[in-house]
Amino acid sequence: MRGLIIDYVGVLDGPEEDVKRWQELLAAAKAQDVATAILSNDPGGPGAEHVREWEYRGHVDAVILSGEVGANKPERAAFQAAADALELPLNDCVMIDDNIMNVRGAVDNGLVGILHTAFERTSVEIQAIFDIDGEF
Repeated sequence: MRGLIIDYVGVLDGPEEDVKRWQELLAAAKAQDVATAILSNDPGGPGAEHVREWEYRGHVDAVILSGEVGANKPERAAFQAAADALELPLNDCVMIDDNIMNVRGAVDNGLVGILHTAFERTSVEIQAIFDIDGEF
């Protein structure tokens, strides 16, 4: 696996402490040469600047907003847009989402899917898949 794709709402938009921990985990993933992206069903436009900030600040390599690519998760085209942004095939990516239907859609389209319920649990799974050491 070389790509990590993460939903925004319900995953990255939590309490400030979790946001900081996500940013540290993403930095560790990038240090392991893991390409990172946010894939959100956000409609895009000026109201999505807070999501784009993750890319502007270097926390992720790309931000893909469904409203701007014309496909919503769990459609294959949404996952494909994220994988394309990372220049990776779908089967080389992991999708983290808090919506089980989006996780299932990811798996049905060849990605590894992880259902996010709590940072601690998701972090352990990401660390195992990408061989990342540390406490986050």
